[in-house]
Amino acid sequence: MQVKVNNQSRSFDGDPQMPLLWFLRDELALTGTKFGCGVGLCGSCTVHVDGKAARACTTAMSEVAGKAVVTIEGLSADGNHPVQKAWRTENVPQCGYCQCGQIMQAAAFLASNKRPTDEQIVDAMAGNICRCGCYQRIHAAVKLAAKEA
Repeated sequence: MQVKVNNQSRSFDGDPQMPLLWFLRDELALTGTKFGCGVGLCGSCTVHVDGKAARACTTAMSEVAGKAVVTIEGLSADGNHPVQKAWRTENVPQCGYCQCGQIMQAAAFLASNKRPTDEQIVDAMAGNICRCGCYQRIHAAVKLAAKEA
């Protein structure tokens, strides 16, 4: 099967039920997408599939055949996507483990909602867990990125 990852066509001929996460990390060495819970609940493995946020740990390779996948490495060539800039401005990360997933969730959300309310931000980001509790800074960064996008 063919899948486009970060604008590059990639071939996959393995188990169609293999999680996208392992293809990205183990076969393509795109390690920004993190393994967290393995059941799609924490959000640390969030990527974009055809522009929508998806959990790579529970997305089978068969589900992405012929689709476009974007990882944190492909979000912005120079690391200056509005969400990434807002993350730096607001000093969001503490340990940093969940941050790639948080950024990818926020970027997908803001692509479809340019002027979100506080409640919409909370709802959109609710599926991403930060063990360090950086939720106030995450919220502030999403608000800031919405102004820049």
